[in-house]
Amino acid sequence: MKKRSSGVLLHISSLPGEFGIGDLGKGAYAFLDFLEASKQKNWQILPIGITGYGDSPYQSFSAFAGNPYFIDLQELIDAGYLDSKSVKKAHLGKHKHKVDYEHLYFHKMPLLRAAYETAKDTIRPELDLFYKAEKIWLEDFALYMAIKAENDNKSWLHWAPGYENRHTEAVDAFKKTHESEIYFWVFTQYYFYKQWRALKAEANRRGISIIGDLPIYVAEDSADVWANPEYFKLTQFFRPVCVAGCPPDAFSETGQLWGNPIYNWDQMEKENYAWWIRRISHSLELFDVVRIDHFRGFEAYWEIPYGDPTAENGIWTKGPGKALFKVIQEELGDVNIIAEDLGYLTQEVIDLREYTGFPGMKILQFAFDAREESDYLPHNYSENFVAYTGTHDNETVVGWMDQVAKADRDFAIDYLKLDRSEGYNWGFIRGVWSSTAYMAIAQMQDFLGLDNKARMNFPSTLGGNWLWRITEKDLSESLAEKMARITKLYGRA
Repeated sequence: MKKRSSGVLLHISSLPGEFGIGDLGKGAYAFLDFLEASKQKNWQILPIGITGYGDSPYQSFSAFAGNPYFIDLQELIDAGYLDSKSVKKAHLGKHKHKVDYEHLYFHKMPLLRAAYETAKDTIRPELDLFYKAEKIWLEDFALYMAIKAENDNKSWLHWAPGYENRHTEAVDAFKKTHESEIYFWVFTQYYFYKQWRALKAEANRRGISIIGDLPIYVAEDSADVWANPEYFKLTQFFRPVCVAGCPPDAFSETGQLWGNPIYNWDQMEKENYAWWIRRISHSLELFDVVRIDHFRGFEAYWEIPYGDPTAENGIWTKGPGKALFKVIQEELGDVNIIAEDLGYLTQEVIDLREYTGFPGMKILQFAFDAREESDYLPHNYSENFVAYTGTHDNETVVGWMDQVAKADRDFAIDYLKLDRSEGYNWGFIRGVWSSTAYMAIAQMQDFLGLDNKARMNFPSTLGGNWLWRITEKDLSESLAEKMARITKLYGRA
């Protein structure tokens, strides 16, 4: 039986700090202080991978590597690998409430390279040990990023001839002649993992679980596709045959075109899903709980012809279904996974989730359609769910109340007994905290009562996403006390 608890959804990038983006330093530990004071037992984050196209954490250069932007520069300063004056002069972004990814690319990455040049001889033994321990993914990733840098940071689909395949003479020769560049990427992962593991250990010491996020797909521009083309539906010229997305629905007339390559599930099955076992196992080492994004794609997924401008011409294709999760159970035992079972659900998807025993998700913003009854209304929840006010893809509660149709707004006010004096955001939080769902989560934006200017992501749009940050002043004692009261009141402390 799962214990009742609650938590906060806030990505690493959104943490407070002085280096242009939330990182694994002082701001992360300040947030642990806040979670402890507010009686929260769960900290949910977004994917922590190195971001590529559109700065999206769901489009990463590796399914295994961590994001160098999250490395705490203060540790490198304290170790003598960076000069504090150089860091202060670097243009990492001055806006306290927004991330400037362009500034980070042009200024934080050079700082990391400078630190590496100073440190590489001193810490080479540690880098070698780390490389050996993580070689199964790190070798391909570091090599991929080094060749990518040599090719003006283009996707591997546009690299010079001879590099389109991991197993070529050109790649073998590059590996021998570019060891220093390859080891720069080992250096970034060494520090990311060192700092991440320290943060997680401290969270766990305080009784706080970290909920990670595992995107179902990997990016086309990734070490995973380049090094393992047999695991994806590619042509003989290594171009995708089809790509992932979602069909047209009430939220998008032309559907969502994600562009990720589709898995070659037949090949994966022949290898007893070994790649997925490695990926799930790796994630469970990094996180206490893993949320699998787009869980319904394991039952059936929407595949779109490569090159189509929209998702309209896709077709539903059967996924691996129970076979994959049977192997995961056999290899890894009972795994602590949350199934993101949102979107178009069929009985087959529901049956698959129930077969796994994984808790699903309930989003309170989806509940209020004045025309019909909804499974997202709290009186329809069962215990084996995680209830949310909204996720990173949703509006904030305040933004939703400002934008929604009047009939649906009135329905929400009547159902949740909302009033302005309490704050509509707190009424929504009360709605999920009081529910029977074993876990309740709200975005930090909703605890702060912010409007859509603080929204994290607008699905199907490019640019202006993944930017929002908090400051240390937002983590106030009065807010922690208010969160602690409602958490105790509904038996989640």
